[in-house]
Amino acid sequence: MNNRTVALCAATVLAAAAITGCGSSEDPGSSGPVELTYWAWAPGMDKVAALWNEEHPDVKVTVKKQAGGDDLVTKTITAAKAGEAPDLLQAEYQALPTLVSNDVLADMSGLVGDAEKEFAPGVWQQVTLGTDAVYALPQDSGPMMFFYREDLFEEYGLSVPATWEEFAETARELKKKAPEKDLTTFSSNDAGLFAGLAQQAGARWWTAEGQKWKVAIDDDATRKVADFWGGLVKEGAVDNQPMYTPAWNKALNTGKQIAWVSAVWAPGTLTTAAPDTKGKWAMAPLPQWEKGANATGSWGGSTTAVTNDSEHKEAAAEFATWLNTDPEALAALVRESGVYPAAKAAQTGEALKKAPEFFSNQPDFYERAAEIARGTAPAAWGPNVNVAYSTFKDAFGKAAKNRSDFGAALRTMHATTVADMEKQGFEVAE
Repeated sequence: MNNRTVALCAATVLAAAAITGCGSSEDPGSSGPVELTYWAWAPGMDKVAALWNEEHPDVKVTVKKQAGGDDLVTKTITAAKAGEAPDLLQAEYQALPTLVSNDVLADMSGLVGDAEKEFAPGVWQQVTLGTDAVYALPQDSGPMMFFYREDLFEEYGLSVPATWEEFAETARELKKKAPEKDLTTFSSNDAGLFAGLAQQAGARWWTAEGQKWKVAIDDDATRKVADFWGGLVKEGAVDNQPMYTPAWNKALNTGKQIAWVSAVWAPGTLTTAAPDTKGKWAMAPLPQWEKGANATGSWGGSTTAVTNDSEHKEAAAEFATWLNTDPEALAALVRESGVYPAAKAAQTGEALKKAPEFFSNQPDFYERAAEIARGTAPAAWGPNVNVAYSTFKDAFGKAAKNRSDFGAALRTMHATTVADMEKQGFEVAE
């Protein structure tokens, strides 16, 4: 596929009428049992597929465990170029435009019925990329929340912040009362956190204008987020150390850091990072830019997609629909894979009735999480998220370390992303 074709197919991610030029979705006839291959990284996915296989002897799904992230995207694109991509693929939301622009994913819109009604609009938008085409079904999601040490908030007389303005004041108040402690840290080693915060503020980093991409990483919403956190880091109101390090784990475990802006999967991380604090944390909605709003961003989550190489797209789409909407399948995903399902019904289903063990002091954990998830803002991903994320890690890493201008780091992230797209042959609108 030449650069011009790549650019056109990428642009038509948001122009469904032209999508037929980027791959056919017809399912050729076949005889005998259908065998499907599913590349996935979630633990226990083979056990979930086994339930399907028991009930559907004419369609056997074989799960082949993979590494996740960019490695899987690269491996899948390489396989597709040789016509050897799997029938089904577990793909992160932000990877979908890259896979579509490389002619990997099939349009499932005519094969998934009314599955859309099972998901929050902001989540569904991420698998349609703003078109009538459906490139995947949402599997799990990562609605963002505010996690805090309930005991230490009480000890220092702090209130749970409902707005970002209150969040900043809480950080400053803690510093006055306990200078050695931090409300939280700004971390540059996982761009997903920053992307989710920008999403909550209304950012849409990639959109399409006709057959061109519009890149808006340095938009008003994202600048607001960057300036907010950059200001807190510069004044020392929050820490500037990265997450997932031994030092960060110790800060959480000892109470040096008393809160964390994270997502619904945070209890699992805290269980490992801060084992001595079990039962001392609580979860609340993410602070809002406008008081009384209910908006949150996403940090993490994945989908189930069908590839253009599959000779059994209809059967593959049927499995993908079952996997992500059937009550038995969803319960198994929670039980075997430990995911927070994207389907709304499963978020308040039996499988999530019990709070995470680490949050046993908050029995309504998942009930509150479901309320928060309903306010998930739409995200807009593009074909080179990996470049944007890598640049964020470098530019914001330096800015955080030096407590310097986050606005300059954001401009670098935007410019580098645009330059890379143009180098790949994508047309980028001014």
